[in-house]
Amino acid sequence: MKLGLQLGYWGATPPAGVGALVQAAEDAGFDAVFTAEAWGSDAFTPLAWWGRETNRIKLGTSIVQMSGRSPASIAMHALTLDHLSNGRVILGMGVSGPQVVEGWYGQPFARPLARTREVVEIVRKVLAREAPVTNVGPHYPLPYTGPGSTGLGKPLKPIVHPLRADLPIWLGAEGPKNVAQTAEIADGWIPIFYTPKSAAMYSEWLDEGFARPGARRTRADFDIAATCHLHVSGSAEESAMVRGALKPMVALYMGGMGAQDQNFHKAVFERMGYADLAQRVQDLFLAGRKDEAAACIPDGLVDDLHIIGTPSQIRDKVAAWADTGVTTLVLSCRTPEEVARVAEVAGGRHRQQAAGDVVVDPLLVLGCLAHADEVQPGRRAVDDPLQ
Repeated sequence: MKLGLQLGYWGATPPAGVGALVQAAEDAGFDAVFTAEAWGSDAFTPLAWWGRETNRIKLGTSIVQMSGRSPASIAMHALTLDHLSNGRVILGMGVSGPQVVEGWYGQPFARPLARTREVVEIVRKVLAREAPVTNVGPHYPLPYTGPGSTGLGKPLKPIVHPLRADLPIWLGAEGPKNVAQTAEIADGWIPIFYTPKSAAMYSEWLDEGFARPGARRTRADFDIAATCHLHVSGSAEESAMVRGALKPMVALYMGGMGAQDQNFHKAVFERMGYADLAQRVQDLFLAGRKDEAAACIPDGLVDDLHIIGTPSQIRDKVAAWADTGVTTLVLSCRTPEEVARVAEVAGGRHRQQAAGDVVVDPLLVLGCLAHADEVQPGRRAVDDPLQ
């Protein structure tokens, strides 16, 4: 099992101490570091800034929002950073949701699967640099010849020769059609609520994509980078405290993300068998009763979504995730010490938890605090950019 460090996206101000975290991750043997974006900080700039002091660790986006840039612009960012990092970029992309796409980027959200396919195709054409890039559309026609065009656009190849003609593209996807398409056209998948118990549901969707004519990968060489919180606990009481601290985050995603009638995360929980719970949590959350919504989340669901326990329990749970096809666990850590401890335990090298070790604040997983004040009673919930 490979480990990834999730830096997320920024809250109101740039976070402190990130450079030390990234260096600790490289020193501890983490495979990659990931950044995200919402409607504030972007994903590429922090990777360039904090990655400049590293030599080995991969630099991934988890995720870049496709509607925020043209496909050619995404490819330009990726090929530039890939040169600067000597071939360490993982390009993770996703469609986000209608509130962000239409409200922040001013772009239509319709037909997200077709748009995703076009973006991936154009990015690959740019990186291959085999011919001037063209695309018939309809979402991203190149050259553009629609309303307002001058008719002077011409197909172009990138001036810079990409370091790698085929760098890895991972996609964030949740629904069955999106997951199947990801297995067909991408090199990896970034699920947000993948768990060992839900693996069978996802496997059916993935297998549909792998079986399609022209699929790029098979299950044997396809990456699954699952995000969860991993906490090394010294006692049952500490484990209970961590579960309690994670419940508001679960409730936020279950009931507070997206519009009331279009919450992609709620739909995932419904498919996992929590339809009644998801509806109750959403009703409470949107009524401003967030504490009650969090109290509805059962301990068992938190244990399914995250990895909490003693070192031996964590090693068993990590092995269970690996058995379902997960190749990378993407984790958030607050301190270099936490990075080292997680690497030791998840990698099978146990050291006794020392008194005074910092306990991770689990609510910072995925940058959820950036959303926490966005949902107000009587208002529509916010969109989550990681769907």
